Amino acid sequence: MKHLLALLLFFQFSALCAQQNPYGLAIISTKQEYLKSVAKDPNKALVDIKRAVPGVMLDIRYATKNNFMKQVMYPSARAFARRPVVEQLKKIQAQLKKKGYGLVIYDAYRPYAITVAFYQKASDKNFVAHPKSGSRHNRGCAVDLSIIDLKTGKAVRMPTPYDSFSAAAAADYQDLTPAIKKNRDFLINVMQQHGFRVMYNEWWHYDFKDWEKYELLDIPFQKL
Repeated sequence: MKHLLALLLFFQFSALCAQQNPYGLAIISTKQEYLKSVAKDPNKALVDIKRAVPGVMLDIRYATKNNFMKQVMYPSARAFARRPVVEQLKKIQAQLKKKGYGLVIYDAYRPYAITVAFYQKASDKNFVAHPKSGSRHNRGCAVDLSIIDLKTGKAVRMPTPYDSFSAAAAADYQDLTPAIKKNRDFLINVMQQHGFRVMYNEWWHYDFKDWEKYELLDIPFQKL
């Protein structure tokens, strides 16, 4: 009888998960679950990038209407990433500073629910993650960024604006001025030195090398 009851509860729970996530993905969606995972492995902690990386700039577009969704998606202009990701960003920032540059972060950890909303509305699905697999952003292991000139405080010129859906956004697009190509390739090379790989169609998007080790998350910013 106990076995039958346990089995029934399991199927009820599975049906509820399927309702919430039709793809059957394992997603940490409560703060309690998240804290348990961090207790087992401190590297899974989501760290506030602004607090951890000296001098880093934030330009969190999804906390404004200045994004491809044309609406506010985040309740606050904050950026989080898993602890090892932030440790590398700190090293990158120090390396860039020696050359007169600094990081500007556009986006980092992104709750899974936001990825679902992006996919539903995006005009070009090639530039957004499919909910069936989630995004490396949902794992806290992807960062959208560029560099600024520390003397002027202005963004260094890149092939396209952030979140452009154009062909020129590709990491290997060649029809560029030498100066802009040099800027893009410089950023890509610096990021690669620290364990990040650029996304083929987005010069600003970088995945951390160990992203597979981290679960998908759907924890709202307010609970971090």
